[in-house]
Amino acid sequence: MALGICVILFNPRIMDIIQTIILAIIQGLTEFLPISSSAHLILVSDLLDWSDQGIAFDVALHLGTLLAVLYYFRAEISEMLKTKHFTSMDNAINSQLGIIVLSTLPIVLIGGLFNDFITGNLRSNMVIASASIFFGIILYLADTNQQQRNEVVNLSLRLGLIIGLFQVLALIPGTSRSGITIAAGLFLGLSRVDASPFSFLLAIPVIIAASVLQSYELFTNDQISIDYMNFILGIAVSSFVAFLTIRWFLELVASIGMLPFVIYRVLLGLIIILII
Repeated sequence: MALGICVILFNPRIMDIIQTIILAIIQGLTEFLPISSSAHLILVSDLLDWSDQGIAFDVALHLGTLLAVLYYFRAEISEMLKTKHFTSMDNAINSQLGIIVLSTLPIVLIGGLFNDFITGNLRSNMVIASASIFFGIILYLADTNQQQRNEVVNLSLRLGLIIGLFQVLALIPGTSRSGITIAAGLFLGLSRVDASPFSFLLAIPVIIAASVLQSYELFTNDQISIDYMNFILGIAVSSFVAFLTIRWFLELVASIGMLPFVIYRVLLGLIIILII
């Protein structure tokens, strides 16, 4: 029986499916927690000596997390799309949808211009470790700063644009897109309860932009093949895990704060520096 299990586990196809499930779980867990999904995917693949799953798998993971956030915030998105918010240009720009779209432009533009440079020069373990520690400390300072304020501000176009500029830093592996945008919101006076959902909503156009870019490359390159079973499995697992993660985080963030994630980030960075 033990021999049979070993044969199954070392079957290349079975190992490929296991790899898909593990990476999809990691993507679902880390995409919306302030601990950097890209860093974990890179590190796990390096540690286990797994080959790159390819751009098709990246598209699948992005689609999975996109479906999760769209479904979780379906009521909010439905409200944002109502015509009453678009009776004038000023209303449209200052609506929540307008703020989200405009706040996304910096990372889309910078990411599009410097994607090759970032991919080629910033995906090292030292960059990931340094970013994990440094931006973990930034997150701690932001959370502490927010707790010491006597007032809580409301989201506005100006605040949204500032948060959008901070989001550009998420292009550095190890930073965490949700981590830096939540930190920016906290520094600007938003509460944890307001900063976190806005950060997740801000992820929607970013993930859409990344998915469109990768899908274009995928379907215009005849040399790239698609493993449809792994593609569908990646979408299903990452979306399910991401949905549970979003719900858990938003339910607990007001009480647990950012400290557990700060500690995790610093320890992760130190482990990478000392061991990997």
